[in-house]
Amino acid sequence: MDEPERTEWQIRCAFNGFCKRTLKNESINAHKELKKRQAHEINFSDLTPKEENQLYACEDFFAEDKEKQTFFAGGKELSAKLIADAIHNLPEEKRRAVLLYYFFDMSDAEIAALYQIPRSTVQYRRTSSFELLKRYLEEHVYDYPDW
Repeated sequence: MDEPERTEWQIRCAFNGFCKRTLKNESINAHKELKKRQAHEINFSDLTPKEENQLYACEDFFAEDKEKQTFFAGGKELSAKLIADAIHNLPEEKRRAVLLYYFFDMSDAEIAALYQIPRSTVQYRRTSSFELLKRYLEEHVYDYPDW
């Protein structure tokens, strides 16, 4: 009876040794990966002003005359002013939902938390505003003198 208990003990010790070696090797690999990553990374505070200026890009899409900017949607040419007027024509709560979601990249949950309303309400306001925008654009697309 003494022999089976000894075999179980040896198996347990071998398994413990295997686990310890595995953990040690994984720790070594993690430290090597961390050092490798740190060798390639630079803190923002260590950048020169010239390098800092290369970290962003300016979008010059609206740099020209804003009145002349046009977009094509649904087979029609829409001016930036017409789109802005359409958004401005929305009810206040729907306008907020559209602007925060599409122009400020906030999620429905973030907007809901900001105004302390249910997320589903934000989603409804945002999606229902599409019909209002569509109707406004269809009614006013020919009101602008450019067409």
